[in-house]
Amino acid sequence: MGSVGPARPAPWRRAAVVAALMLAAFTFNTTENLPVGLLALMADDLRVSLAAVGALVTGYGLTVAVASLPLAQVTRSVPRRYLLAGLLGLLSVGSWVSALGGVSYGVLLAARVVTALAQASFWAVMGPVAVGLFPPERRGRVMGLLSVGGSLATVAGVPAGTWLGGHAGWRMPFALLGVLALVSLVTIGALLPTSRPEDGHAAYGATPDRRGFLTVLAVTALSVTGAFAGFTYVVAFLDEVSGFRADAVSAVLLAFGGAALAGVTVAGPLLDRFPRATLTVPVAAQAVALLGLYALGHVPVATVVLVMLLGASVSTAFMATQTQVLRMAPGRTETALAANSAAYNVGIAVGALLGGVLLPAVGVRGTFLVGGLLTAGALVVLTWPARAGLEGGAGIGRYRAGAGL
Repeated sequence: MGSVGPARPAPWRRAAVVAALMLAAFTFNTTENLPVGLLALMADDLRVSLAAVGALVTGYGLTVAVASLPLAQVTRSVPRRYLLAGLLGLLSVGSWVSALGGVSYGVLLAARVVTALAQASFWAVMGPVAVGLFPPERRGRVMGLLSVGGSLATVAGVPAGTWLGGHAGWRMPFALLGVLALVSLVTIGALLPTSRPEDGHAAYGATPDRRGFLTVLAVTALSVTGAFAGFTYVVAFLDEVSGFRADAVSAVLLAFGGAALAGVTVAGPLLDRFPRATLTVPVAAQAVALLGLYALGHVPVATVVLVMLLGASVSTAFMATQTQVLRMAPGRTETALAANSAAYNVGIAVGALLGGVLLPAVGVRGTFLVGGLLTAGALVVLTWPARAGLEGGAGIGRYRAGAGL
């Protein structure tokens, strides 16, 4: 049994640290996806193709997928206060390098890789750090708050960065993101206690269950692959199948982001009370949304409703898997969370690739059918046979000082 660790800091200090972690999650997510909104501006200024700028996003995600587990192992003994400060420092520097006038594509790519490496480690330690500040029975609610921070990047961060880039140049949003990262760094450096990473209940799963943990990883990989097999091509779908004009497409995508934020906001407080339902329901809803878009995508009203359902379900499902991983991690939680983050990012890459390969054969509408079937497969893995390890139990609050994964 590990030691309990130092006393928890004052409530205002805990709230400030969680707010700083939410801001950091927002900043990392916005940084990752901002080139999508600035695609044409960056391509023109850097004198590269649109595909080359798109590679800045794809390469970022692949770096996170590949580096998450190794970095979790390498940094497992570093005090979290120092580790988070270093990661946020890398985010600040990477953002400011990206904002430098006259920066070349190669330097920009290198800055993105460094930032992606920081993000890979950040996702693994953010949850245990925040959860460890509060009693064990509040794990789900704390993870829900962190997910709100990440989801705001889709709703507000990328659209605001796109608007700012259009008015002040594409470098300005990156400079501002560097400032936000610095705010998070200073707050965490000043207020987060210094303790050994293995101390406290959040360092280990509350109810370790290797089989349940592997089930959650499979659900993450399948459901995310399914979501992005179709959603990667949603703009073409809204144009070719649903018949939306360009301005209407932007509004539908904004509704997607708003639904994602609403989903994690509503489900967050329920994660501790209904751990199984808060994962099963969004996975089932995602399958319904993807299959519904395949069947009813030609009906504009139905399309908007189903796109919003997809937004709410994808974001909520990943939040729920992260919470389940915190409960069932068979070893250190940061290693388990790194594995789930890797599964998520692999799912994005494989889903986009699979959709692209099938696109000539099945059409853009067919990619949503494929995505729906993959998500249905995730639902089967999750629900049959019944996974007892996914139920809530009296084990909340227990943790095991076991070996790493």
